[in-house]
Amino acid sequence: MDHNKHFIGRRNLLKLGSMRALGLTAAASSLLWRVKPVHAAELSAIAPSSLSPSAALQKLIEGNQRFVQHHPQYPDQSELRLREVAQAQHPFATLLSCADSRVPAEIVFDQGIGDIFDVRIAGNIATPEAIGSIEYAVVLLGTPLLMVLGHERCGAVTAAVQNEALPGEISTFVEAILPAVKRVKNQSGDLVDNAVVANVRYQIEQLQRSPLLMERMQSGKLKIVGGRYDLDTGIVKMIA
Repeated sequence: MDHNKHFIGRRNLLKLGSMRALGLTAAASSLLWRVKPVHAAELSAIAPSSLSPSAALQKLIEGNQRFVQHHPQYPDQSELRLREVAQAQHPFATLLSCADSRVPAEIVFDQGIGDIFDVRIAGNIATPEAIGSIEYAVVLLGTPLLMVLGHERCGAVTAAVQNEALPGEISTFVEAILPAVKRVKNQSGDLVDNAVVANVRYQIEQLQRSPLLMERMQSGKLKIVGGRYDLDTGIVKMIA
């Protein structure tokens, strides 16, 4: 009887020891899982707020290349990143792009949370409200790069080319694009595609009328560029 009690007690002790060992292993694994992303963040590349305008542009270009080649890295989309930008944001680029559902900036440029300050409006037009949002991003948040991104077969540009009566407030963005259409009306080639490129250039001109943006440009803290997104290939081509 005493022998049996001793045997049972010993077996329970071994069982308890095994459970404790498993608990320690699980705790260690959990700790390791939490440490890894923190360590990765500490070893990450240059912080977005410290990027030069040229480096910021290169970062966008490289991200688009990954997207086109179907090798996205999905950066800055972790729980750690979510907590990191919860109280403050320092996007490395500001984009004035079309509201078209087929041109999502973070996906097209393979970026993540807090990387891009998106200003999206049909026809990527520089309305006073859009300019104000951009000035906020560039001046107060310090983004070193501003890109105006048009895209192939843009519906807003097409509407401006056709210049027909439209319902509601839809005609407002057509009026903002018409000056660009007039510039290429007599050019050879596809009128809509020519107008897409001309519209990017025209909207950049409107942005350059902002004293706040021009001050940042002249000090070398901001670069303004244009781009055209190809709906068929996913490629963003720079517009000179």
